[in-house]
Amino acid sequence: MTERQLISEHPSYPSYPSYPSYPSYLSYLSHPSYPPGAMYSWSMPAHTEYLWFNTKTRQEFIRITDEVARIVEASGVREGMALVSAMHITAAVYVNDWEDGLIHDFQVWLEKLAPAGLPYKHHATGEDNADAHLKRTLMGHQVVVPITAGKLDLGPWEQIFYAEFDGQRRKRVVVKVLGE
Repeated sequence: MTERQLISEHPSYPSYPSYPSYPSYLSYLSHPSYPPGAMYSWSMPAHTEYLWFNTKTRQEFIRITDEVARIVEASGVREGMALVSAMHITAAVYVNDWEDGLIHDFQVWLEKLAPAGLPYKHHATGEDNADAHLKRTLMGHQVVVPITAGKLDLGPWEQIFYAEFDGQRRKRVVVKVLGE
């Protein structure tokens, strides 16, 4: 048994992670063909496109699965992931079932948790959309979706949605596809 094992197994010592000495700690970052201590970098192919929205109403839920799938196909990535992120602080991106009753339930639930029209402190700045910020926080601003064999690898009922909570103006979603 080594000294390190003896110390770590002693009942009076707390369990802390142990780190190797400096050179071996960084050794996993260096490539065998490089001099000792040299670092290497690699790049992963990336493809970026934007989806633009200008909703007709203040709050809308829009299924964007087909648009994201088109971007994945255009990227040429066979194995990887797609990051889908709302680029505005009052919009969300989420994955769930495409069913009108569920979308209605989300709207009712969000309105109970962050009702419009309350005297939020944020409104003292001249804005009137604090509820939209809160709803976005609850739903999340981005998702990462796996790509397998060049296609989105979603579950049987999963779809990607853009949720707008303060619409009627132009906004965008970034889709960044990473992989090989």
